[in-house]
Amino acid sequence: MTDPRLAVIVLAAGQGTRMKSATPKLLHELAGAPIVSHVLATAKALDAAHVLTVVRHERDRLVELISVELPEAIVVDQDEQAGTGRAVELAVAALPDDFDGDVLVLNGDVPLLDAATLEALLTTHRAGDADATLLTSEPADPTGYGRVLRAVDGSIERIVEQKDATAAELATREVNAGVYLFGVESLRDHLASLSTENAQGEKYLTDLVAALRAAGSSVTALPVGDAWIVEGINDRAQLSAAAARLNALIVRGWQLAGVTIQDPATTWIDLTVTLAPDVTVLPGTQLKGATIVATGATIGPDTTLVDCEIGERATVKRTDATLAVIGDDATVGPFSYLRPGTILHADGKIGTFVETKNAVIGRGSKVPHLSYIGDTEVGEGSNIGAGTIVANYDGVNKHRTQVGSQVRTGSHNVFVAPVRIGDGAYSGAGTVIRKNVPAGALAVNVAPQRNIEGWVAANRPGTEAARAAEESGNS
Repeated sequence: MTDPRLAVIVLAAGQGTRMKSATPKLLHELAGAPIVSHVLATAKALDAAHVLTVVRHERDRLVELISVELPEAIVVDQDEQAGTGRAVELAVAALPDDFDGDVLVLNGDVPLLDAATLEALLTTHRAGDADATLLTSEPADPTGYGRVLRAVDGSIERIVEQKDATAAELATREVNAGVYLFGVESLRDHLASLSTENAQGEKYLTDLVAALRAAGSSVTALPVGDAWIVEGINDRAQLSAAAARLNALIVRGWQLAGVTIQDPATTWIDLTVTLAPDVTVLPGTQLKGATIVATGATIGPDTTLVDCEIGERATVKRTDATLAVIGDDATVGPFSYLRPGTILHADGKIGTFVETKNAVIGRGSKVPHLSYIGDTEVGEGSNIGAGTIVANYDGVNKHRTQVGSQVRTGSHNVFVAPVRIGDGAYSGAGTVIRKNVPAGALAVNVAPQRNIEGWVAANRPGTEAARAAEESGNS
């Protein structure tokens, strides 16, 4: 149910220079989704009456994402005046004039903060009838964080940013997590008066705490037991640490849901993946995107699946697959490469060193090894011989090949598309199929073998081959 007295502001205007990337920091991926998407999902889960996102750097790219993931959000553009205080000031101005509730401020680069923690913050804030409540933590290394300074009686006096802190203030272990809950009237009364007289020349939202205290308003805090919940991401090292932390939570969640994950340390699973009970995931496996794995399937080792659908009891071993569908009881690998459009029906097989693309392989059909099958449809119960190549490209256009049911093709065949091989047909080893093969026919076009006696002795005298032939008495 929507909370009519709650508004959420997501701060997403920063440039993120420490990422050293052409991609905006908030669009770097974490468990299959951009960093900011995790924050937007949390904001959505709170069912606030209003959600506002403040943008500036690469605003169009961010707005495009926001419009898809949280279309009801109000987009606010930050102006030339820098600082979190200014960002919140602009967002509050965009709220309806009659809004008289609480305003939750979130940072777009804190993706592991969950809705349950924020609901606890909201409960603490409202139970204490505070004008402001903030989350705090005590990380192992507080470097870079603003310090929370308390009075002798334990009440919060102010927050000082690291660049403005004295040596004594830097010794404080409790830090500001950058997550705040304010009564909207407190914001309207004090935001405009925030100063830019500090080391960075910005309007600090943190200065609002001291301003509220000076005005006699109450400020409380909710300490967070696990500091990682509120850790921000500013560089690639922090992104990697957050990814590992989130992945560990995802893996554990699936284990508790009945999935066997043999080696959590080498298994990576996106948030968008769906696994059924009794799936087995072996070491070195990555499951990404919208991948779905049905019950009883075994994935891995050393397998990457992106946006794939895996059927019941299927086995996919040492395989790289994208946008592929694998049927029940089918087997794939080892060392298979499945490109988009691959559909392997039930009981089928794509084997060792096989590449497929835009290929439909029928029920019980097999492509066992060393083949490329592209733009092809194979019927049921057929076997494609080792080393088969589908020549599907004429230099301008791609063409399709059709292989019927119960077909047996020989090793080292080439199918020159477009071509059709009828039901029950056979082909000999080394055949290049350039025209349609009727049902039940045998296709062969290999020239008769010719042996030239004594060729090695005449053309390669003195070689080890010539010597071996001579010693065998067949030179």
